[in-house]
Order: sequence, then structure tokens, then C-alpha cells
Amino acid sequence: MSQQSNIDSLTHVLGETFGLYVQTHGYHWNVEGPQFRQLHMLFEEQYQNLWAALDEIAERIRCLGAYAPGSLSELMALTGDTPSAAQSAEAMVDALITAHSALADTLRDAITTAQEAGDEVSAGMLTDRLEWHEKELWMMKSSRK
Repeated sequence: MSQQSNIDSLTHVLGETFGLYVQTHGYHWNVEGPQFRQLHMLFEEQYQNLWAALDEIAERIRCLGAYAPGSLSELMALTGDTPSAAQSAEAMVDALITAHSALADTLRDAITTAQEAGDEVSAGMLTDRLEWHEKELWMMKSSRK
């Protein structure tokens, strides 16, 4: 696997993370209902973690000698479509489960790409991100039972 494939993979992770950040922050602002406080705090914890991850991922891209997407339009082009924040609390949690699952799949692919490129630093960083997303998935899925 080439270093460019590795950089492209990291850029894809960055874009998907940005999309999930925007989605989660919007849910934090707009959640309502009996679980308001719990979900408001959960969404805040998640978007803060995602925001910090954006910096880490972008800086890794720079360490590899490439430029990270630096404009809102570049990042939005990488995010795909994010659901509207005007949803029920239950639909928000369901949408976040779907988004975290998709990002976890992207991370698994990116870890493989980094390993094949001989980039153990990126593979380690991505593995740490995967661990966090899997834990968030477990917590959100457990709250649905």
C-alpha cells in the first residue's frame, strides 16, 4: 500500500469525523424529552472528543507531508450528508449509532491501510479512535434496551 493511499485514508477518516462532530453538536443543541439531561451531556462529551480527534488526525496528515483539508467547503465535501437535528431523542441516538458504526468500519479499513503502508504511528492512533467509537456504540446500544 502506498503512502498516498494512507494519506487518502486518513483524510477520509478526518472528513467522516468532522461530519459526526457536526451531527453530534447539532443533537446536543436540539435534544428534547425525558432523557434531555443525560443525552445533552452525552452528546457534549462526544462532540468534544470528536473535536480533539480532528486536530490529531489533521496533524498526522501533516506529519506525513500532505496538507489536511483546511476549509469548511473541503471538510463538508468529505462528510457526506448529515441528518437534520430536528428529530426525536430516540432517532438522534439511532442516527448516532449508525454514524459511529460507519466510522468504526472506516477506521478498520484505515488501520489496515496504515499497517500495509508501514505507518504504525497512524495505525496506533486509528486503533485508539476505534476503541473510543466502539465504547460509545456499546453505551448507546445498551441505553436502547
